[in-house]
Amino acid sequence: MDFERNRGWLLMGLVLTLAMPARGLADAPPEKRFETPLGLTVSVKQIGPVTQTTDLQILCILKHEPTGDRYIEAMQDFNDKQGGLVSALRERGEFVGELGETLLYTPPARSITPKRVLLIGVGAAKELSLDRLRLAGRIALREAVRLGARNVSFAPTLRDQGSDVIDVGEGDGAVVEEVLLAYDTEKRLQQQGLAPRFTLASWVIEAGPKYFESASTQVAAAIQTAGETLKRRDGSPYVRAKAAPSGK
Repeated sequence: MDFERNRGWLLMGLVLTLAMPARGLADAPPEKRFETPLGLTVSVKQIGPVTQTTDLQILCILKHEPTGDRYIEAMQDFNDKQGGLVSALRERGEFVGELGETLLYTPPARSITPKRVLLIGVGAAKELSLDRLRLAGRIALREAVRLGARNVSFAPTLRDQGSDVIDVGEGDGAVVEEVLLAYDTEKRLQQQGLAPRFTLASWVIEAGPKYFESASTQVAAAIQTAGETLKRRDGSPYVRAKAAPSGK
């Protein structure tokens, strides 16, 4: 299905918010999938970043605290399985976690299942906000496209760093909304010959058992909201046509 047809769906307001459990083996982690008019499948999956099979695993990282960073459950497991890589980077000041700071790396051999990891800084814990997560969502999408990662997984991991400022589902919804808006821009740039052609296949939001249902509900609502926003976007070309030279 091409981009123009997908965009036509948006203009007609036919945003699909169909959620369905993932099919597969009986012991597969619970997963709810949502189709979007952009052709990108978004899902919420009850899994952590250590065992998720994906081209690119993305995590949000709070700014390093000199008094000590917190590593809880999934974040502790993620750090331990990689031999303390994340904590070493933060404590040495080589990845501080400033707002918008990024770091891409290949996990140590035989440590975790993602092929590559992208860390995105969201700044100090006391300054955390939905707007900061929205920024992280835009950065995540654009980096995924730049890297050519067709299957992407996103784990905010904020609870696992000791922050309870933002509702988990609300934060997931904010990220997904910005991911879709940014992806729409990328696809229109491609359509106009302003970016290399590339198509994402899937975007997974990882959630623990306690937050799975809430995250699924908020993500479904975010897809609907993004669709409504996209219907109002200016669909004209980004580059203005040059005026024809006047005759003498």
